[in-house]
Amino acid sequence: MIHESNLELKTMKTKLNRRAFLKCASFTAAAGWGINFPSFAGSISPNEKLNIGMIGVAGRAAEDLQGVSSENIVAICDVDSGKLMVAAQKHPKAATYNDFRGMIERNDLDAIVIGTPDHTHAVAAAAALKSGRHVYCEKPLTRTVSEARIVTELAREHKRVTQIGTQIHAGNNYRRTVELVQSGVVGQIREVHVWVAATYGGADAPSERPAVPAALNWDLWLGPVPYLPYSPEYAPFNWRNWWAFGGGALADFGCHYMDLPHWALGLSHPNSVEVVDGPAVHADSPPPWLIVKYEHPARGANPPVTLTWYHGGKSPALDLPPEEAAKWRSGVLFVGEKGQILADYGRNRLLPERDFEGFKRPNPFIPNSIGHHLEWIQSCKTGGPTTCAFEYSGPLTEAALLGNVAYRAGCKLDWDHEALKAKNCTRADEFIQHHYRSGWSL
Repeated sequence: MIHESNLELKTMKTKLNRRAFLKCASFTAAAGWGINFPSFAGSISPNEKLNIGMIGVAGRAAEDLQGVSSENIVAICDVDSGKLMVAAQKHPKAATYNDFRGMIERNDLDAIVIGTPDHTHAVAAAAALKSGRHVYCEKPLTRTVSEARIVTELAREHKRVTQIGTQIHAGNNYRRTVELVQSGVVGQIREVHVWVAATYGGADAPSERPAVPAALNWDLWLGPVPYLPYSPEYAPFNWRNWWAFGGGALADFGCHYMDLPHWALGLSHPNSVEVVDGPAVHADSPPPWLIVKYEHPARGANPPVTLTWYHGGKSPALDLPPEEAAKWRSGVLFVGEKGQILADYGRNRLLPERDFEGFKRPNPFIPNSIGHHLEWIQSCKTGGPTTCAFEYSGPLTEAALLGNVAYRAGCKLDWDHEALKAKNCTRADEFIQHHYRSGWSL
C-alpha cells in the first residue's frame, strides 16, 4: 500500500528503544501543510543497523539503494508507483510512499538517502535535515546556488552527518592523484583544466502534450519548480536537458571532475567566473558545449588558481601524441612549475613523461576508502567525519553552478560568496536564486 498521508502513522506505536527523540521541530513543506518532526538524538551502536528511508528508487537512486542495503531499509519513496513496486519486491518490509513529506513524518528513521532529479534535491534535503536525520544526497547538491547555500547551512546548524554522491571521491586513483599534487611533485600549481565529453541541451522545449503515464504522479515529480505540462522529453531520463530541472553537463559532471582540484588544492569559492566561449543562450535548455574560467584566490602559502572548465567535446591541448591525447575524452590537468599531472576517474600520468623517467611516487598518506556509502553509514553511527560532507560539497556545488549562472546572465561574475551576489551583475540574481511555485519552500 502507498501511503499518501499520515493516517497510518497516527496509529503507529512510538518506539524509542534505539534512540531518544528529544523534541519536535516544526517544518512547513507546503502551504497549510504543517508537520511535526521528531528530533534525532544522535548516535547508535556501530554494530547496530541504521533505519534508512529512500527518496527515489530507480536509476541512480537504485545504485544508492544497493549501496546502503546493508542497513534496515524501513521506507522507500518514489513518484512513480510502478518503479516503487519493483523496489518494494526487493524490500518487502519497507513502507512505500509517493510523497517524501509523508515518509519524513515517520519517527523511526535515522537517515535519509536522496536520489531524485536535481530540482527536488534541496526541498528533500532541507526537510530531512530539519527533521534531525542524517542525509546522503546525489550530486549536484542542489539545482541552484541559493539552495546549495541554504542546505549547507542547515547541515551545519543541525549537526547531521552528510555526504554528497560523488562516488569517484572514494576511488583510490583520486587519492593517489591528490597525493601527487600535495607532495609538490610538479611544484606550485596556478592553472588547472577540467573537461568532460558529455553534452546535454541545445533543444527547444517540447510542444506535444501526451498523457501522463498512469503510474507517474506528475505534480509530485515537478515538486517545487513552476508548473510545466508533462513530456517524455522531461521525465524520467531527459530532465538534464532543461534548465527547469537541471543544468546540463556542467551541473551533472562538475561536482565529479572539479572535485579533484577542489580537494587537491583546497579550492572553495571562486573570486570570479567568466564564460570564455559557448553557443548563444537558450531560454529552456543548457548549452551543448561551454568553456568557463574560474579564478580562485590564494589559500595561505598556495598561490591563486585559474580553473578552466570545458564540455561537449572541447578540451585543452595535452603534451601527448595525438593518438594518446584522443584517449583522454574527459580529465583533469594540473599545470605546475615543474610539470603536469593528468588524471581522470581511473588513471593519472606525469607530463612530460621524459622528465619523470624513473620517478618514485610518494608513499600513500591518504587512507583508502571503505566505500562512499559505507563511509557515510559508519559516520552516522559513530559521529565521525565523511569525505564529502555538505560543508565541502556545498561550496563545490556552488562553484560548478556559477558557470551556468555566468553563461545565462551573459557577464563575468565578480563574486561575493558571503553575500551570495555578483557585485557587478544584477542580472545574475535571477539565476542564483531559486524560484518555487506556491506551496513549496525551504
